Amino acid sequence: MKRPLLAGTVVVAALGLAACGGTAGGASNSGSSTAKPATVSVRQVSGVGSVLVDASGRALYTPAQEAHGKILCSGACVAIWRPAPAGGHNPTASGNAGKLAVVRRANGVRQVTVNGMPAYTFVQDNPGKVTGNGAKDAFGGRKFTWHVLLASGKVGATSNKPTSSSGGYGGSSGGGYNSGY
Repeated sequence: MKRPLLAGTVVVAALGLAACGGTAGGASNSGSSTAKPATVSVRQVSGVGSVLVDASGRALYTPAQEAHGKILCSGACVAIWRPAPAGGHNPTASGNAGKLAVVRRANGVRQVTVNGMPAYTFVQDNPGKVTGNGAKDAFGGRKFTWHVLLASGKVGATSNKPTSSSGGYGGSSGGGYNSGY
């Protein structure tokens, strides 16, 4: 009597998984079990609009000074503004992200670009938050003004609100973060 009960349980469980579109490993059955999330997606953020985000949901930014694709943020700058990694594959997008490509940084790391603009995340952001739009800072004698990337690869307008806490990132390296230079 125990065998039919066990066999029936296995059949019911298999039917339940098939009905949900899932697999035993919990992955969705969308044609490929090795599908990776999009490198860049579009996410609606209250007060900002349709923002480009990385695979972790963190907003992507670009500095006005790198508008032509020349990498200027290096050293202490990348501790605050982290380059969006392209990894070993071509970046992919979901939604209306704009044209994605890759630029190779001086250290060999492949970084995602959106419409030719290098993309970064801001260390003070959490997924779904935009706190660095309009931030101004300086690293190694270079001044930067950061803009959030919006759908279609446009940049966000600078807000008049403070963009982050002050006093955050001073250091002896000659660079540091402040909300205005």
